[in-house]
Amino acid sequence: MLEYKDYLEDSYTKFANKIGLTAGGKFIDESTDVVLDFPFKDCVLKASMSREDADDTDEVFLNEVIAKSEIDELFDPKILVNTKKYDEEGEHEVTEFRDDDNLVIKGNNLIALHSIKKRYAGKVKLIYLDPPYNTGSDSFAYNDRFNHSAWLTFMKNRLEIARDLLSEDGMIVTSIYIEEFAELKLLLDSIFNKENYLGTVINVSTPNGRDYGMLAQTHDYLHFYGKNISLVKYFKIKSDEKKFNKIDKLGKYYLHPLANSNKKYTSDNRPNLYYPFYVSTIPNDEGYYNLSITPDQIHSIEIYPPKHKNGTQQVWRWGKDGKLKKLINVDLVGDRKKDGSFRIVQKMRPNDTIPRSIWKENKFIDDTEKCDKILSLKNGLLWEDTKLSNRTGTSELEELFQREAFSFPKPESLLKKIIDITTQENDLVLDFFMGSATTQAVAMKMNRRFIGIEQMDYIDEVSVPRLQKVIAGEQGGISKDVNWQGGGSFVYAELMEKNTGYLKEIASATTEQELMAIFSRMKEFGDLDFRIDLEKFAEERPQLSLDKQKEMLIKIIDKNQLYYNYSEIDDKNVRELLTEEDYQFNQSFYGGVDNA
Repeated sequence: MLEYKDYLEDSYTKFANKIGLTAGGKFIDESTDVVLDFPFKDCVLKASMSREDADDTDEVFLNEVIAKSEIDELFDPKILVNTKKYDEEGEHEVTEFRDDDNLVIKGNNLIALHSIKKRYAGKVKLIYLDPPYNTGSDSFAYNDRFNHSAWLTFMKNRLEIARDLLSEDGMIVTSIYIEEFAELKLLLDSIFNKENYLGTVINVSTPNGRDYGMLAQTHDYLHFYGKNISLVKYFKIKSDEKKFNKIDKLGKYYLHPLANSNKKYTSDNRPNLYYPFYVSTIPNDEGYYNLSITPDQIHSIEIYPPKHKNGTQQVWRWGKDGKLKKLINVDLVGDRKKDGSFRIVQKMRPNDTIPRSIWKENKFIDDTEKCDKILSLKNGLLWEDTKLSNRTGTSELEELFQREAFSFPKPESLLKKIIDITTQENDLVLDFFMGSATTQAVAMKMNRRFIGIEQMDYIDEVSVPRLQKVIAGEQGGISKDVNWQGGGSFVYAELMEKNTGYLKEIASATTEQELMAIFSRMKEFGDLDFRIDLEKFAEERPQLSLDKQKEMLIKIIDKNQLYYNYSEIDDKNVRELLTEEDYQFNQSFYGGVDNA
């Protein structure tokens, strides 16, 4: 507070006012605007977890207030190691990176995003995210048990860099469950601007519902935002052409009765929709029968709408004018059934539409033993409302790996739908909560380029092996829908660990002796926080519990040195740790890119 300039001659202010944060020309504490305010919001929450079963919040979420210079160092591009390329010929060494290469990175996603920023800023067409849902007590493997403020910080840090990577005409789509549905919406509003909000989709991910709480939740949400709404291009959803089982000179179609099956509509309350058609007795070249709405010698068979099962009189879906006159004997014809009777049918043709706000799709079940519950019988075939459900995603992975490989994976059909309406072929898709690699698998099958980032160890057991199976031509998920025959490739790399190794050792230590051995190596070889009084810690350590000692050792580690910076690559001690192939790859990946 600088109230009187007379007493503050050396003040940098022009007036006897205040130094403080402003928004819209007003000081924050004078503003009546509603702001999103939460603890830790000026922190960097790095989340260094590498195992599914990590329960120690202090190990998992390293949220610390750090100085600007430390943030710059933390977010410097990192050295990439263990680089390799996967294609139809298998696994290969790789020494260069091309613009059209797909990329998979193992490591902390926040730090990895900053490492790829210079190369990919403004080039990503779609960012899809399925982050930890922060459900609190569920069995979600990514340990999402942390409070709203820490979760918001965790997401804020990542969404801000995601915005920089997105192209001006690009979109970001985030999956979320009910716990953080509203909070995430506010956060996205603040980062991507509310005017760039495109809408929220309700996806029926659990058709039978989860039987707890007051309401059985059957769905999760998808928030859609554009980077610049004036430049965003929507792509319509293509019709599922499998049901279009007939063809004529105009293309594919299937037959659908013109009678209105809704029991609310009868000849009593919709008399304008109740009238006869007159059908020819002679079939045309296609085997159907031409129609007229007036009787004559050629069109002499009179056909009215059938009755509802309750005995009331049905009506047609159309009136006599407009659409009927335009489509009669083109897409509206008479059809003779096996019993010799006639019906009036419409040729239903593929019709691309804009996305709807509720997504629920049926899946044809040809093997009832694989289906836990058949929900409906349509046209004599069994259908189940699970095409976009998490259960379908789980089944897809079980078929690939012959085991339960991942918890709550998204189904390929869901990602196909998102990618269909947000991108075109060769566009770049980014998912930095890679998980089981559904996004990357679907992107490859749909001829999109992709980037995937995952820090959990299952990247080696599930994610990468899954993509190898895609390259080999696996026929699960959407493969048959898009006629996937295999092919493609991707480059794999890891952030070169530095202090991250100590964090993993500390987390797994079970005795004080193990901890002290780690501490000795840390003091000799590690990068430690200069603000920590090591002598005082050494004096007080014997009085601390094992968990408390772990907590203190984690705090001693310099969190800005979790990985080696690319700027250190030519240092003698660092260079000795790299293979020649990794060194050349880094020069190729970062070469020509201004990383200053």
